[in-house]
Amino acid sequence: MQKVRAKKSLGQHFLRDLGIAQRIAETINPTTSDVRFPVLEIGPGMGVLTQYLLKNPNIDLTAIELDRESVVYLKEWYPELRLIEGDFLKLDLNKLYPEGPFGVIGNYPYNISSQIFFKVLDYKDRIPVCSGMIQKEVAERIASKPGKKAYGILSVLLQAWYDIEYLFTVDENVFNPPPKVKSAVVRLRRNERTSLGCDEELFKRIVKASFNQRRKQLRNSLHEFLDKPGCKEELAEILTKRPEQLSVEEFINLTKRLQSWQN
Repeated sequence: MQKVRAKKSLGQHFLRDLGIAQRIAETINPTTSDVRFPVLEIGPGMGVLTQYLLKNPNIDLTAIELDRESVVYLKEWYPELRLIEGDFLKLDLNKLYPEGPFGVIGNYPYNISSQIFFKVLDYKDRIPVCSGMIQKEVAERIASKPGKKAYGILSVLLQAWYDIEYLFTVDENVFNPPPKVKSAVVRLRRNERTSLGCDEELFKRIVKASFNQRRKQLRNSLHEFLDKPGCKEELAEILTKRPEQLSVEEFINLTKRLQSWQN
């Protein structure tokens, strides 16, 4: 059967290196139990990663693929695969997995990788592990620590709920067609945090507003939250900082303090 044509509009770059595919599949290896761990693979393409996930006796695999040509290919070569034709970003994961935890994995399309992680955050209490390959720049952003240039919105929001591991870098020449950037494999493991102790939506708004003007001090980027008399004065010390200087815990503490002023 003819191979699938990579489509630029879908951000497709098909991995050719089977050794790397196997290493990625092993990033989501659950411990042996009586019940196989449900795992959703996003964008399987021609199944280079899928084949190793299907071989894992501890995984109950489902895949979702938007590209019709890939769907036809996968049904031909992997008839045992439970396959959904559709868009992951529009998928209701609570309908797919009505109860219990599940994992997420994939060689993610570079053009929607950030959106994928934001959706994982929406299901953070259901997804204990998420791993896969993304653009190296995005991987560095996710794993970055405070004070680094890459540290940003994704860093703070994901690290509030997940421990991030930057596992390894992947060169361009193992793809067809080769992307113009390097790639990297990351793994997110849910941490033990059950609550931020503040309004989660307010936390997101504050983080996003802070980094939307990352070169400015927080007193400028957060002006919409500082309209109560005395608020700027009480928070003067932290408001002279720039967003990349604040740790996740400091953003949480700032949210708590601003929330108390709003109330």
